Amino acid sequence: MGDARWLDEREAHAWRGVIGVLHRLTAVLDRQLVQDAGLSAAEYTLLVPLSEAPDGLLRARDLGRTVGWERSRISHQITRMEKRGLVVREECNEDARGSMVRLTAAGRAAITAAAPAHVAAVRQHFFSALTENELDVLGPALERVLARLPDNDG
Repeated sequence: MGDARWLDEREAHAWRGVIGVLHRLTAVLDRQLVQDAGLSAAEYTLLVPLSEAPDGLLRARDLGRTVGWERSRISHQITRMEKRGLVVREECNEDARGSMVRLTAAGRAAITAAAPAHVAAVRQHFFSALTENELDVLGPALERVLARLPDNDG
């Protein structure tokens, strides 16, 4: 432990802020989704890219990569969402081992109903605390950090 390069005061302050915002903001937004739309955060996370995909259809593997989830997590969540009628699985014509995930009419209705309140909550709890200048710095800074992180495949 003697060789460890500890965070200095400025770094520790920033890091604690990131961790605190991540945990508390996630909890606030998750509660809002359940209360206002009856959706879990995991359901909303998958409904967004499906709603943006052509014909509401994505390969399960690609959906997992889009949201940064491992194969088992995406599979279990899709199963839960199928039971609620939000999505259906279809065979993949290109690869018999793969599956496609299609947004159902109920899934589209759920994301359409949930999105306005969710966006309003994100604005209220996150963006309203930032100045325009802070936002101009924060976006590119977070993109640089994200670009240096390995994805779930490695």
